[in-house]
Amino acid sequence: MTAIGITTPSFGTRAFAGERHRTRLRLTVRGRRVLASLAALPAVIAIALALVSGGTALASREDGAVAGSFETVTVSHGDSLWSIAEAVAPQADPRDVVDAIVRLNALDGVTVQAGQSIAIPAEYASQR
Repeated sequence: MTAIGITTPSFGTRAFAGERHRTRLRLTVRGRRVLASLAALPAVIAIALALVSGGTALASREDGAVAGSFETVTVSHGDSLWSIAEAVAPQADPRDVVDAIVRLNALDGVTVQAGQSIAIPAEYASQR
C-alpha cells in the first residue's frame, strides 16, 4: 500500500523548489479600453454593413411608371380590387388586371380602403 503525505508550506517558503511566484493579470486603463474596443468591433462592423447595404432597398425613379401610362381611380365604399378590375377592363381576365394594379401601386395585399386613390394601368383604363 502507498501512503500519500500532504505538506503545507509555511509563509515565506515555497512549496516546490521549481515553482515561481504567480501574479494576477492586471489591466491598465489603456488595456481595458483596447479590450472593450476589440469586444465592440463585431457590433460596429455589423451596424456599418447594415447601413451600407440598406441603401440598396431604396426606391429609385427608374423603376417608376412613365407619366401618362396610368389613370387614377378613387375607391368607393364596398369596392374591392376585383370589382374595380371588372369595371375598368370587362374584356380582360380580372386576375391579370388585379395583379397589374397591385404591382403598379406597390400594394402589400389586395385590400383597399374607401377614399384611397389607386393607379390603373393605361392598357386597361383605355378599355372603359
